[in-house]
Amino acid sequence: MDAIRQNINVSQAVAEGLRLEMEADEHVLVIGEDVGRQGGVFGSTRGLQKAFGAERVLDTPISEMAFTGMAVGLAMEGYRPVVEIMFADFIGVCLEQVFNAIAKNPYMSGGATPMPIVIKTAGGAIGSAAQHSQTLWGLYAHLPGLRVVAPSSPHDSKGMMAAAVQSPDPVVFIEHKGLLLKKASSFSHGTDVPRERYTVPLDRAHVVREGRDVTIATLSASVGDALDAAEALALDGIDVEVLDLRSVVPLDWDGITASLRKTRRLLVVDEDYLGFGLSGELITGAIERLGLDGLDSVSRHGLANVPVPASKTLEQAVLPSAASIARAVRESGAGR
Repeated sequence: MDAIRQNINVSQAVAEGLRLEMEADEHVLVIGEDVGRQGGVFGSTRGLQKAFGAERVLDTPISEMAFTGMAVGLAMEGYRPVVEIMFADFIGVCLEQVFNAIAKNPYMSGGATPMPIVIKTAGGAIGSAAQHSQTLWGLYAHLPGLRVVAPSSPHDSKGMMAAAVQSPDPVVFIEHKGLLLKKASSFSHGTDVPRERYTVPLDRAHVVREGRDVTIATLSASVGDALDAAEALALDGIDVEVLDLRSVVPLDWDGITASLRKTRRLLVVDEDYLGFGLSGELITGAIERLGLDGLDSVSRHGLANVPVPASKTLEQAVLPSAASIARAVRESGAGR
């Protein structure tokens, strides 16, 4: 085993994770627009077609409904397709296959028709306006039958992609565009990536920073912002615990409640829409498990129910940032 650890970015980590899974299992295929010759719009499938050929890394026309449906058929024949929907915003054109075929077939067949499919997609805002800036993990999470995950670091991106490919369940794997474009040296956590094949469990949250005064529960790119906010709040004597959820479905309630029993204060930070989403589910679930007397405060900070503006200044005004997260913690009363 080559145990050398490397400092690589998220797109390189995802590509490496896919390469190792494809080497280990000839039934793993990658399908999507520009995943082959171009190596994906962010480079997260770079080199795979050269290594495994055009039959296992298939470039498709702009036809999400068709190639997602093809993945359903391949899964029924024993393959493990990784389908790239270039941006999460485009999932609407193939919802029939995702929600009614991929998510439902295992249940409707009594488990006789598993759907070991990874729906790999990029979400999050990078200044690209309303139709290219959504995370949408709450949308995927709403209907049963899908696992929904969103890693926050190069280490987790490689390990969680490997776990997703190996999973017997369909997995929606949401890469944040901002993290895909971020240099490896800019990450403050999860930078050491082993060269060897490994997995990160898809159902375990991770305490990225321990603290005693308040738990910030978040995921994806907001983990880095929460860490920056925690460092600023430490100067005020507020000790923040940052919990990387990693997974929306399932939520790691053991990890979440363990953190809340210590801090008794919860702030959910969510780049997805606040309405009918992760933040409401997490706060309600925490109260159900710990009781009204088990928490001193609950609050949430995320994207209001408005399309993300095209203006970069307005985008920054509506999205969580390190400064706005720190402000939300102070307003929650965590420093009292």
